[in-house]
Amino acid sequence: MKYTVFGKTGLRVSQVALGTGNFGTGWGYGADPDVAEAVFNAYAEAGGNFIDTADIYQFGQSEELLGTLLQGRREDFVLATKFTNGATPNPNRLVTGNSRKALTASVEASLKRLKTDRIDLYWAHHPDDVTPTEEIVRGFEDLARAGKILYAGLSNFAAWRLARAVTLAELTHAVPIAAAQFEHSLVRREPEVDLFPASRALGLGITTWSPLGGGMLTGKYRQGEKGRAEGFGGRVFQAENSAQRTQILDTVLSIAGELGVSASQVAIAWAGTHGSIPIIGPRSLSQLGDNLGALTVELSAEQLNRLDSVSSLVSSAPTRSPILWAEDLTRTPAA
Repeated sequence: MKYTVFGKTGLRVSQVALGTGNFGTGWGYGADPDVAEAVFNAYAEAGGNFIDTADIYQFGQSEELLGTLLQGRREDFVLATKFTNGATPNPNRLVTGNSRKALTASVEASLKRLKTDRIDLYWAHHPDDVTPTEEIVRGFEDLARAGKILYAGLSNFAAWRLARAVTLAELTHAVPIAAAQFEHSLVRREPEVDLFPASRALGLGITTWSPLGGGMLTGKYRQGEKGRAEGFGGRVFQAENSAQRTQILDTVLSIAGELGVSASQVAIAWAGTHGSIPIIGPRSLSQLGDNLGALTVELSAEQLNRLDSVSSLVSSAPTRSPILWAEDLTRTPAA
């Protein structure tokens, strides 16, 4: 596992983060505690140190499992969680959204479930289209001053809102907005137009979710697999519903055959060439092993060009930015 400095922070994080949306079975689809523990331990043994969760994941079970798994080794990991949605199927309206009240109530509940005294990186999960940016920034500052969070981030926010939040934090000397998180994959390249350039210009650490397009890019759904197409109500699944998406998957499978690796590994390796930390979300030990195998996949310039071309956005010309690993600052990873 390689490590890189995360944005303008001093954090040295692993090149992939472990997403724990599958830790628990509260949503009727996920991993039981024994499997979650095996996945967590294997990720740690591989050198992973960046954990991503949220209060809503499995209705709080993900945080609860992590609270147990982190005992005795809390300082070995960067622990990130999110608020906005609440941790129950029908949360009170006052503990959802981005208000300071929801923020305060949510962080206290997450700290209890995680069995820790502070959260390393606390995300607003998504905008609620009501709370002003000033209120979010001020709320993060209150938590930082109280020692309950170390860094603040915005997940699934538009580029203009990222810029406004970062600027407000700077002008008011509040805890900086340190990171941005958004969806990015071969079938979701829109962030390359605005979110990537904005995040780089603002010096934000970048994490990206669903590098496998909700599983579509594994190719398994062509074989009749249901998985996330049904498991999460289809909310995070990208269907193979266009000629371009069919061409993208055909290209991924072709390159996987050339390299003797899985389609998943090709998709994750491609995602890792954009200067972000991809978040993997395995539900089993075998899925984790396959995902981590992407770290040794080297895509040639010709293969990258094929993937870029087949997935290109018609109205834009996306550009890639190399990522520098802290232990190897003399060169960038193989392209």
